[in-house]
Amino acid sequence: MSRTTVLKTYKLWIGGAFVRSESGRAYTVREARGEFWANVPQASRKDLRDAVQAARNAQSGWAKRTAYNRGQILYRVAEMLETRRAAMRDELQAVLGVSPSDADAEIDASIDRWVYYAGWSDKFAAVLSSVNPVAMPMHNFTVPEPTGVVGIACPPEAPLASLTSLLAPAIVSGNTVVALLPEEVPTIGLAFAEVLATSDLPAGVVNLLSGSFRELLPHLAAHVGVDALNLCGVPESERAPLEQAAAETITRLHHSPRLTPAEWRSDAAQGLHWIEPYLEFKTVWHPLGW
Repeated sequence: MSRTTVLKTYKLWIGGAFVRSESGRAYTVREARGEFWANVPQASRKDLRDAVQAARNAQSGWAKRTAYNRGQILYRVAEMLETRRAAMRDELQAVLGVSPSDADAEIDASIDRWVYYAGWSDKFAAVLSSVNPVAMPMHNFTVPEPTGVVGIACPPEAPLASLTSLLAPAIVSGNTVVALLPEEVPTIGLAFAEVLATSDLPAGVVNLLSGSFRELLPHLAAHVGVDALNLCGVPESERAPLEQAAAETITRLHHSPRLTPAEWRSDAAQGLHWIEPYLEFKTVWHPLGW
């Protein structure tokens, strides 16, 4: 008996759930060779607000978890990505038109990067903290704390490796993220949401939206609930109005470098300096002998 193939329905990842856009809109993504691949949801301003609210609701609970526990969960993301290697390889080959070996190289780099930041989870605070000398009978400590909700515009180059390289250093310290996936290749990120769904990551820590940068970014930049903004996927010539909108709400700006696919897979796209921009440093004075 013949049967109809069940095709995947790509959905937004908001608050730990797969949801359709409230607008009902969608747009077509094609394979590298030009053939139809999928219809993906085109997120609206309402979807963006829902994602920011989900990230805000999740942030305090995520930050209160122990560094060790956050590291365990990041490692679990790596484990789940390993188990979905075949499906992710097919996705990368179809959408990007890369060879199986190049697809595997990007998956390998992404898995290794989640493990890398899992290892940093209980170490970055020790490296970045300090005991400060002061000329009075006081203890003076400086310790890092998460900034809060981070908005990220993701680039299309090496979409899995770049997404990993932007997400992992932001959430390892206790931040939560609203990420706008690249318009040209959003299905890689939407497929990666299936990894997050089985990784023990609390709902709302990562939220992934597909849609129009031109429509959504001005509202993400101006949103009072966003504490930091990374416009890595936006050309430098188009960043000024977004930066001005972000300044109105005193949003921290940090733009990761726009790298080539090979660079996103290399050690150039990882390190402590990728964690530090999403931290605030709190200095505490404590009297001696009290």
